[in-house]
Amino acid sequence: MESLPIASFVVRFQVTAVEKETGKKQWRIKVTHVQEERETLFETIEEACVFMKEMAEDS
Repeated sequence: MESLPIASFVVRFQVTAVEKETGKKQWRIKVTHVQEERETLFETIEEACVFMKEMAEDS
C-alpha cells in the first residue's frame, strides 16, 4: 500500500483589538504546520487558508 503525505495544522485565534464603534474584532491567527514545526501569523482567516492550502499541496 502506498503511503500518502499528511499535512497537519494547529490553528489558534486571538483577539488583538475590538473597534469601539463597530464592535469589529481584529485577530491574530497563528497557524502551525505540524510536520515542519513552522509557525506563521496572519490577520485574516482567508490568508491562513491560502497558506494551509499551499503547504498541503507541497506535501
